[in-house]
Amino acid sequence: MSTYTAINLVARPAPGPIPANVFEVIKKEIPSVGPGQILVKQTHMSLDPAMIGWMNPDPESYIPPVALGDVMRSSGLGEVVESQNPEFTVGDRVMGMTGWSEYILSTGEGLRKVQPGLDPEMVLSVFALPGLTATQGLFGFGHPKPGETILISGAAGSVGSIVGQLAKTEGLDVIGVAGSDEKCKWLVDDLGFDGAINYKSDDIDAKIKEFAPKGVDIYFENTGGPIQHHAIENMNAHGRVVVCGMISDYAAETPSAGPNWIPIIKKRITIQGYAMPDHFPQVAELVSKLTPYVMQGKVKYRAHVLEELESAIDGLNMLLTGANNGKLIVKL
Repeated sequence: MSTYTAINLVARPAPGPIPANVFEVIKKEIPSVGPGQILVKQTHMSLDPAMIGWMNPDPESYIPPVALGDVMRSSGLGEVVESQNPEFTVGDRVMGMTGWSEYILSTGEGLRKVQPGLDPEMVLSVFALPGLTATQGLFGFGHPKPGETILISGAAGSVGSIVGQLAKTEGLDVIGVAGSDEKCKWLVDDLGFDGAINYKSDDIDAKIKEFAPKGVDIYFENTGGPIQHHAIENMNAHGRVVVCGMISDYAAETPSAGPNWIPIIKKRITIQGYAMPDHFPQVAELVSKLTPYVMQGKVKYRAHVLEELESAIDGLNMLLTGANNGKLIVKL
């Protein structure tokens, strides 16, 4: 009997670091493929901050929580190794919501074919959730205009780094906030940001005023925490706040206090939160929007690759601490 490894969520994590005992590593028999089905061998799996929220039993979340006893939810990329579906042939590479599993039995629904020859790390770093999220957030809600200034928290992360590069290409001044001098250097020297702020050591307010003397027009929020207070205080009239993530609060026992709403009123600031499941019907459109930037070499990325499925358990905590340098990927 041939088996494969999968990892189930078996308990809800308490606030703080995620312990290994909320997961269970199991062995399963490789399933038989029936009519209309395909068997996918996953080769690369994405770790994203949203996954931490998916583990919590929040009935008001934008997506149902992962049920206890189910395979942990994630997106990934793999190869079709057996097919009884005329839409897929053996050898096709596909991507989509795959889960923490070495093999996936599927009807093909929700899976997209991956163009041959594309590097899997690039696919998951740019054309999967990070790139789609960045494109939707910036263009769908940020409404960037040449000459404006955008401030991005979590700017060295997989989403923030793409937002900044797209904004720079559109003629904006781009300021990134990150958690180390190395990350700040990467943003400026490699990605072409106009300025970068180390929130752990810099005077955030003073740095914003230095890099954005005319104020901030768009604030792209990935992290939450005290950065947002400084961002709101330095925004221009009719500014836009695009709320993509709150990684600093995902595992916190008490969420951080929000910014003062008086400047929001005085400056007529628009605040828009969003989640990508609402926009899955627009994936083809978003890919079409993103692709020219990538093909012209205007979007760079870096991947932080972990080896083997079980490394995902510790990998989630890297997202909470910012220990990863680049898009966090598990290579199976």
